[in-house]
Amino acid sequence: MEKEIRIDKWLWAVRVYKTRSQATEACRKGHVSIGALPVKPSRIIKENEIVEVRKTPIVRSYRVVGLAEKRMSAKLAEKYITDITPPEQLEIMEMQKNMSWFNRQKGTGRPTKKDRREIDDFFNV
Repeated sequence: MEKEIRIDKWLWAVRVYKTRSQATEACRKGHVSIGALPVKPSRIIKENEIVEVRKTPIVRSYRVVGLAEKRMSAKLAEKYITDITPPEQLEIMEMQKNMSWFNRQKGTGRPTKKDRREIDDFFNV
């Protein structure tokens, strides 16, 4: 008989989420889907299914390679999951990372001299 693993437990075990309660909450909010349909935290997953996880600002896609029910180190987790996120989504994440310095928090005051130089360099390119 093949092992049966809940999606929230698997997402936690392969380190997509830090805690199982975060994985459960993401499923409840509709951030996790299989086959373009949102799944409940109790959904049993199977090998070779593609799980889509919406983490702002992108949607990451993972292929289930193996079923794990206990959390493991990141090196071991690679045996149970394959990241198949499209390159376009990764480019969006990279752009977001590069633009993060431009969005200043309210109340942080004026830009420093270094911030001003970075802004000038960005717009003069």
